[in-house]
Amino acid sequence: MGIYIRTAAPDDALAACGVLRRSITECCRQDHRDDQAILDAWLGNKTPQNVAAWLASATNHMLVAERDGELVGVALLTQAGKLSLCYVLPEAQHSGVGKALLAGAEAQARAWGIGVLRLHSTTAGSGFYARNGYINAGKDKTCYGLDCDLFWKKLDAAPGEAGVAGKRFCNCGGA
Repeated sequence: MGIYIRTAAPDDALAACGVLRRSITECCRQDHRDDQAILDAWLGNKTPQNVAAWLASATNHMLVAERDGELVGVALLTQAGKLSLCYVLPEAQHSGVGKALLAGAEAQARAWGIGVLRLHSTTAGSGFYARNGYINAGKDKTCYGLDCDLFWKKLDAAPGEAGVAGKRFCNCGGA
């Protein structure tokens, strides 16, 4: 039951969209609280066509995770240094899939010369990012109106050194 992480291919758009929609709907309940209006807004752009466009963009790098031939996770990194997506199917949580996707996205960020990776996390995902060396820089709002946590990680830090705890991320080029 190994995990295989690879760069997404155009044929992955439909399955990747399914992963995103299921993960948000089932794993992020403490964020959307089964409020259909919030869920509709959050899922509104999670269509196979949009996923295909994100995948095709030269400024993005999309990874997928497969387990036993099934797509079970998706991550999307932008060249601006943002991890825009990192979602795993409910049945694949706590099995190393998310960690493997995150490691793959971090490796690509390093290859692009990105020194600091940033992301907005759901309440459900905040503990995951903290366990993986990300610093919580405080609360923010998503474009869907959800409260989220702004996380960042210095990628060129020595092992075990994520950065200075409590320091806020800025876009000034330094961490």
